[in-house]
Amino acid sequence: MTQHVQDPAVFERRLRPIYDNLEVGNNRKALQESEKVLKKHPNLLCAKALKGLALLRLGRYEESHGYLQAVADEKPVNDATLQVLSFCYKELEQLDKIVEIYNYAVKQSPNNEELLAHLFISHVRMEDFKSQQSVALQMYKAQPKNAYYFWAVMSVVLQGIRGPERTNPAKRKIYLSLAQRMVDKMIQENKLESEQEAFLYLHILQLQENYKGALEFLNGPVCEKVYPGAPIYLKINLLKSLKMWSECNELLKKLLKEDHDRWDYYKDYIGTCFELYDLQKSENSDEGTDKAESMKPLEECRDFLTEIIETSTKKVRGPYLARLELHQRLRQHNLDANTFMGEFCDLVVNYFRLFSDKPCCTHDISLFLPAISLEDRKQLANKLLAESGISSTNLPKDKESMQKHICALQVSRICGSHLDLDIEHRLAFYTSLKLHYEHGLSNFGKDLLPTDMGPSDPYALLAANVMYDISQHEQKSDRIFEGLCLLQYVLRNRTSNFHVKLLSLKIFHMLGCLLGAQEMYEYLEIKQIQLDSMGYVHCNPMILAGRFSMARSVYDTTLKFFTNSYKERLEYIALTYRFCTFSKLEEFMNFKERLTNSFHYVAISVEAQLSDLVILYGNVQQNLNTYMIMSIDPAEDRISWNELRDNRDLTAMIRWDPVHLVDTERERNESFKQEVEILHIRSLMLRLVASFVDLFHPNLSVKYCRAAAAAGPNLQELKDALPGGAKDTAIIESLRDSWLELFKRLRAADDLNPLPNRFLVDLLPTRLHLLLQMPYEKFFSDLAQLVIEMYVGNNNLPLQCKVVSDNAVEVVNCIDAIIKESNAATTDGLWRRREWQSKVGACLEMISLYAFVLQAIYEKLQVSMKTKQKRKPNADGTEQIMNEKERCQLTLELMRQLKIEFQRCDKCLLNWNTPALPRNLNSFMADMSLKPETEAILIGDVASTFKESHDFMITELRNLLKDKIRMVSK
Repeated sequence: MTQHVQDPAVFERRLRPIYDNLEVGNNRKALQESEKVLKKHPNLLCAKALKGLALLRLGRYEESHGYLQAVADEKPVNDATLQVLSFCYKELEQLDKIVEIYNYAVKQSPNNEELLAHLFISHVRMEDFKSQQSVALQMYKAQPKNAYYFWAVMSVVLQGIRGPERTNPAKRKIYLSLAQRMVDKMIQENKLESEQEAFLYLHILQLQENYKGALEFLNGPVCEKVYPGAPIYLKINLLKSLKMWSECNELLKKLLKEDHDRWDYYKDYIGTCFELYDLQKSENSDEGTDKAESMKPLEECRDFLTEIIETSTKKVRGPYLARLELHQRLRQHNLDANTFMGEFCDLVVNYFRLFSDKPCCTHDISLFLPAISLEDRKQLANKLLAESGISSTNLPKDKESMQKHICALQVSRICGSHLDLDIEHRLAFYTSLKLHYEHGLSNFGKDLLPTDMGPSDPYALLAANVMYDISQHEQKSDRIFEGLCLLQYVLRNRTSNFHVKLLSLKIFHMLGCLLGAQEMYEYLEIKQIQLDSMGYVHCNPMILAGRFSMARSVYDTTLKFFTNSYKERLEYIALTYRFCTFSKLEEFMNFKERLTNSFHYVAISVEAQLSDLVILYGNVQQNLNTYMIMSIDPAEDRISWNELRDNRDLTAMIRWDPVHLVDTERERNESFKQEVEILHIRSLMLRLVASFVDLFHPNLSVKYCRAAAAAGPNLQELKDALPGGAKDTAIIESLRDSWLELFKRLRAADDLNPLPNRFLVDLLPTRLHLLLQMPYEKFFSDLAQLVIEMYVGNNNLPLQCKVVSDNAVEVVNCIDAIIKESNAATTDGLWRRREWQSKVGACLEMISLYAFVLQAIYEKLQVSMKTKQKRKPNADGTEQIMNEKERCQLTLELMRQLKIEFQRCDKCLLNWNTPALPRNLNSFMADMSLKPETEAILIGDVASTFKESHDFMITELRNLLKDKIRMVSK
């Protein structure tokens, strides 16, 4: 070809403008430049590949595919061309094709180090560990570098611990033994060169539980030479695994003498002391010697901690926390801790005196509260409050005394003291907290950096929690609305306090104010991995909240992170090989698995597709094209249910709720279990709707699109072969049976109770019970029967049409009843606001999906009627009773009836009043007692946010109904 006979530098100079434009995102200009080059050099493969990349980034996928396939068919060996093809296949997520092109290139140049490296990395992206090993050894043979050899070693290890045979203990043992022998060979030949190579060997030995060998190697001359900076925890963990408690104890004592504030060392040190105590106790019982001998390790531990405290030149928390830990473990071993060390409460009070001026003090003390009785906790709380020196008659004189008071109040709540107060005392306590907040703000909240939190902000956070407690007790929203106003006031004073933003977000959602929640979510500026770990606080409550388009935009941001980060995660793993950082490899692989199997990602993907179907607004062809792009396969459940991971960070919201009433893990497990069941319902509903459309439009199905891509010029033959193959009601019948079985199982389950939501920081109740209350089950099972009978033309079709039409009427009646119930709540329209909005959203979702299905059926029947096809026999050989014209007329009648219901629904929404506040604004202002110049504006703004949120919701839902009316108007 031309490119082989001319100077490569000439081509590189001519291709440079294309590269430059692609790099800056000017894809249109890059396309023009590539076309210029191809006019002069039509056979230049790299230019063709660059044109394919430009077309791909412009969204012209079919044209791009043609160019890329043409280049791939030429089987290029030029590195630049291969790199461009790799970029394209990465963006298309066709990683297997990268392997193909480099496989051929390597066959042409089997000793080309660069090509072999690219082939190896392409196998890394596919997680084909066996092929990785083969290529790495081929590279080592061509270029005997240590890095390539250890790539092969790591590939063998991964086959044992992550490969398809990892569950087979014998195979795992073989792989790990092979990896060890491979490294042993390098050690014997004195070829070990780097820290990471030594780390990998230690890791292999630990995976085989050969802890003795690992410790010997760690202490040996080879490791000392190549890995002198080995983390000390490697040795500590090996000593613990070998149960060498004395050696571990001595090592930890040495380390603690060098660093007095290492809490992790203290925990391990105390653990070794108790292991030595158990050993001593066992030996003494066998020999019948004095039991006091057994206490020596614990006495040494106590004396050692005392020595550190007395000799420390600066105040550090570590040894004081260690004393509390030792006391707690003594009690767990049924030993007389009070005689041995003194009263636990005295130790806590001593700790409080020293460190209560630090915000971390509350968390430190809370670690040890579960181990003492409820009565002791309350006594401790009273002691700490007295120790703070602040009461109802005096205020803190400096920032440190204010922090002590805050710490005492937080610990008091954790101990459960606030639960004993009646409503009047709680309100008085709330007023006191507000006053303390104002005092702290005016005296200690000036001249702070923009990123600093207000030192008195915790008073307001506690106050909001107290008001939520009152609201839960009274089942009214006025107190929590007041707490929300206080939080908004705090946020205006200190914009950086994310705890205030999170609590405000939770309250806005709880009271059904999506506009306020969206403002808080944007204010939080959640990015990157936080979209997975913290996205649940906003994404979950948005579903069915009445703002489908707003929810869709939030989903887009979340899904974009997962899509983009997937490619990045693969590159992170590739980079660990390139730089031989094996210590990070498994960490990156675990991270990739957590995100790939993230429940949040899967759930939001399903909800985004459902939202797309609900808000369809174009003509029938536009809507069907939108549906086709979604690539839903009703016949295949793509969700790996057993691998779903719960990545939520439930500690993001700071909490000081009574420790004996909080079980975060139980709450997480119950919530996750219900969320998985919700995903079952939502994904099955999505597949059901897709099966309805595919039955009448098989050319839109995923399987057809894949076959069409492969058919190429024989596409017409594929179209002619459609009837009788793709059109099959079996999928719908199977999905309908699964649908009914799912609801039957959920209704019979006795372990899916609503989440209590007792405290402000608790998770909001899931939508599971709402989905079971609403007529989803009957609506879609009856619709499935209608679609089947509409397709086969049974004589029962008119009767089924009436059943489905009546269902639509019932759904709209439900909307009417909910809106009337909401309007009737003239004294408090916020407490049940979220429930009412969700029910209306669910009803509109059902009839919107129904409208799309009818539109798709009507379109197909109209086309069939115009082609004047003869009646075809049914699957059982009987003749169709109703022809296309009759079925088309019935569908048209269903659409007319649905149009009437949409119009009735629009009138209901028009009559939906703005939610009534529990009290008038003047009453709120009198109770808030904030600065007069700000309280009127503040409370008015919060109230107006609720009104605007309602108005925007009504506007969006009415616009949605107008679109649906156009869809069904024929």
